[in-house]
Amino acid sequence: MAFHGVRSRGVSVAGLVALVLAVPAAVQAAPNIVFFLVDDLGSADCGFAGGVEIKTPRIDALAATGTILEALYVQPVCSPTRACLMTGRYPTRTGVYTIVRPHAPWGLPLTERTLADALKAAGYQTAIAGKWHLGEYQPAYVPTARGFDRQYGHYFGAIDHFKHVRDGQRDWYRDDKPLREEGYATDLIAAEACRLIASRDAARPLFLYVPFNAVHSPLQAPVATTEPYASLERNRRILAGMLASVDAAVGRIVDALAQAGIRDDTLIVFCGDNGGPKPGSNGPLRDFKGSLYEGGIRTSGFVNWPGHVPAGRRVAEPLHTVDWFPTLVKLAGGSPPDDRPLDGRDAWPTITAGAKSPHEAVLVATDPHGAALRMGDWKLIVRPGGEGELYDLAADPGERIDRSSMEQERLGAMRSRLAEALTGAVPSGARNPPGEPPRRKRPRKAS
Repeated sequence: MAFHGVRSRGVSVAGLVALVLAVPAAVQAAPNIVFFLVDDLGSADCGFAGGVEIKTPRIDALAATGTILEALYVQPVCSPTRACLMTGRYPTRTGVYTIVRPHAPWGLPLTERTLADALKAAGYQTAIAGKWHLGEYQPAYVPTARGFDRQYGHYFGAIDHFKHVRDGQRDWYRDDKPLREEGYATDLIAAEACRLIASRDAARPLFLYVPFNAVHSPLQAPVATTEPYASLERNRRILAGMLASVDAAVGRIVDALAQAGIRDDTLIVFCGDNGGPKPGSNGPLRDFKGSLYEGGIRTSGFVNWPGHVPAGRRVAEPLHTVDWFPTLVKLAGGSPPDDRPLDGRDAWPTITAGAKSPHEAVLVATDPHGAALRMGDWKLIVRPGGEGELYDLAADPGERIDRSSMEQERLGAMRSRLAEALTGAVPSGARNPPGEPPRRKRPRKAS
């Protein structure tokens, strides 16, 4: 990692050598980290993931010079995936099974230690530019109270991309203070990310979390970005413009890293937060956002770090968003919390050295709609009151043939493993906000 600002302090060559030798190897190797999360990205919409209709040259260039993750699992909707990323823990431990609505009296529990907390403790400066979506009803829930030194953007989904308003209320902030600003949200987020890179403390590594609000509805894009896609159906054309804007934004941020002289010292992660809804494309995967089928819980993603991550490689081993917490904290030379279990595992050997998945089983739990469990190439989906659906993803990635009746022994074994994984699952925070007694069902009125 570069030692920025050494020359200006007048350090001699001998002094520089002594300084390098005095710094622990883990600190020398700690990369800057830029994490791109694209909201509602279709798993087959980017070029690197098989998309042909929408041009994503800057994203594709990063993917081509990095390692593509072909089986990266997320949650079916926004907030749960973000909670998994921030904590390294499944929803069964945090209670974030569903979307945190505006001003809802709950959020990511305050007892959780976030990825930003852990990286900050490891010496990083931390910033978020984009969508938070993990609670704001009390000051203790907002990003600057959850480990981020700097914050910019919005708290919720579905904001107007130009007016930054949802349900008649402005949702746009800098350092968690209301901000009035004109412009297309994707462009503003990119500009802020570039500013944060340029103004960073060069003596410390940077963690920059960039969760774009695009391509989430409402479908809105600058007219110029949609013009190359005139042949597409209207909604698909607008989505194409939105994704093109994200591509340009990613390019601007990568250029800012290069201009700052830290591109080669920066680990970049790119992925979506759930499967794409229509008019997005999930390719051959079944279904869309909100579903436990692959089209709802599998995203396109990649990792890029020149000289550290193999270029032109694809990883088919299953990983989950919870894995980013322990993986990134370890690379940063930090320590994961030792007072609670993590569901995430260090995925670095899988990403860089061809190791098998660190998981025997990958869990996707929702509430109240059931859960999915992947073990090897087999996947189980169980909904309340159902026996379960069983799919062989190697032979049937589109989940067209339910093999539960043909694989009774496997079905039973996987149901037992799922029951074990769900043991002790905490209730949904949406139904039982912190500090409130569990809600009772209202009695039915007499007919």
